Amino acid sequence: MSDDRKRKWSTTQMQTIKKVLTYIRPYWMYMLLSLLFAVITVVTTLYAPVVIGQAIDRILAAGKVDFEGLLPLLYKLAVVVIITALAQWFMSLCNNKITYQVVKDIRTQIFDKLNAFPIKYIDGNPQGEVVSKVVNDVDQFSEGLLMGFTQLFTGLITILGTLIFMLSVNVKITIVVVFITPVSLLVAGYIAKKTYHMFQLQSKSRGEMTALVDEMIENQKIVQAFGYEDTAIHRFETINEELSGYSLKATFFSSITNPATRFVNGLVYAGVGIVGAFVAVHGGITVGQLSCFLSYANQYTKPFNEISGVITEVQNAIACAARVFAILEEPEEEPDASDSIILTKDSIAKKNDISLRHVTFAYEKDKPLIHDLNVKVKKGQRIAIVGPTGCGKSTLINLLMRFYDVDDGTIAINGNSIYKITRDSLRSNYGMVLQETWLKSGTIAENIAYGKPDATREEIIEAAKACHAHSFIKRMPEGYDTVIGEAGGILSEGQKQLLCIARVMLELPPMLILDEATSSIDTLTEIRVQNAFARLMKGRTSFIVAHRLSTIKNADLILVMKDGDIIEQGNHNALLKKGGFYAELYNSQYMNIG
Repeated sequence: MSDDRKRKWSTTQMQTIKKVLTYIRPYWMYMLLSLLFAVITVVTTLYAPVVIGQAIDRILAAGKVDFEGLLPLLYKLAVVVIITALAQWFMSLCNNKITYQVVKDIRTQIFDKLNAFPIKYIDGNPQGEVVSKVVNDVDQFSEGLLMGFTQLFTGLITILGTLIFMLSVNVKITIVVVFITPVSLLVAGYIAKKTYHMFQLQSKSRGEMTALVDEMIENQKIVQAFGYEDTAIHRFETINEELSGYSLKATFFSSITNPATRFVNGLVYAGVGIVGAFVAVHGGITVGQLSCFLSYANQYTKPFNEISGVITEVQNAIACAARVFAILEEPEEEPDASDSIILTKDSIAKKNDISLRHVTFAYEKDKPLIHDLNVKVKKGQRIAIVGPTGCGKSTLINLLMRFYDVDDGTIAINGNSIYKITRDSLRSNYGMVLQETWLKSGTIAENIAYGKPDATREEIIEAAKACHAHSFIKRMPEGYDTVIGEAGGILSEGQKQLLCIARVMLELPPMLILDEATSSIDTLTEIRVQNAFARLMKGRTSFIVAHRLSTIKNADLILVMKDGDIIEQGNHNALLKKGGFYAELYNSQYMNIG
């Protein structure tokens, strides 16, 4: 590994640790209590060998035991053990409180962040990987953080406390321990550097696997219909092989930590035993003190074993935390300007003219999609947008709703730029039905009332009747109270689309966007829904994206798009007479080609 990469990883770790500390800071009181109980635990744990050593010195020889001096020491030892147990319990409570409150805060912040992200981020990142960061990486982080508090924190205090106690007993033997200790630190430090990179790659591969599995499960019908199983298996095996390799290396480095440090600890214990024996022979310490010292040597080296094991977990936690913080540091959707106006339904009921002037937009800067687009729409007009796939029809809808912002030009409602209108008020005045349906886990009634949760049951039923969904809903096991999953469960695509249409019928917004809104509905139902839409669109400004041109014959204005430009515009009859691109599209659908 190059020196630059080492420095980069080291810097990344330090930055991540600092960010973790900012989340821990609000719980400083629990930190102090944890520290206090940790100190009590260490002091009582280290005091116990002193009591045991004194007890051993009361046993002079076979048949010669100082029971009067031994019994008080045993009582004292019992008290010390009880205090140690209670201190450890309270310390665990504090550590659990800190860990899971921090995790709760991070998850809450991530979820809030997801709601504040621009659509561009959601479109540009695999959903499975985002879910993996929110769920798996946060879990890994919490485990490492908890271990860090319970073992790393306590271990460091134990090491410091043991040194103080050993120095109080015998300085020479303590020096032997201190000289051998750095070997253990060097071993642990070397392995920690190796494991961090492997855990980073492991987390990344785990996210890719989650994304692939999520994609395959969600689209299982498409996978099977197009015979994609073998390719999907190959992709999975490739990622699985990578994950296996990274996990194996990470596990290997982490697994050699404990044996390596135990070997060093064995050297420490042996050194203390040999030197202590010589000192005891020459009368420098008693047998009880030597026993106490050996116990200290074991307790002194034990935290190194624990810390070396914890370090690998902490390294994994830091790697996962870095991925989590990467989400939190993503730029949010630009907030509404402080002087933004609120667009109310009453304010646009009288007038809601919409204009697009010199609009330019590209998803990728080097690949322009829409350039110098100009459109004027008057209140109550039905605007149809047609054209070949990829010409910019749905993109235009995204711009109207401010899911994306234009690169140049402006979009205005009643002369007010939509960038001077709050997003919530802008979007609440649009009713939107897309080709792709979306339903949440809940009852059918809750799905219809998604945009109007306070709607009465009568209003919900009326909306369902308006889009001819009432009949199939009544045939469901529990009617409007039938629970469906987020994918729609037992509902057909057409039924799911009718529920999405019912949402719009319930809200009756002043402006409508219909993007292939009846694409999954049978012909008879489509005719009925189109009639319902015709009634709904009266007096409302409507944008209709359609591939089936028969559905937009009655539109007031048809915009024909190609390669991001409006190449023709007019009503149905005028465009047919013109004999241009629209006429070509229409004839290709409705004339027999012999």
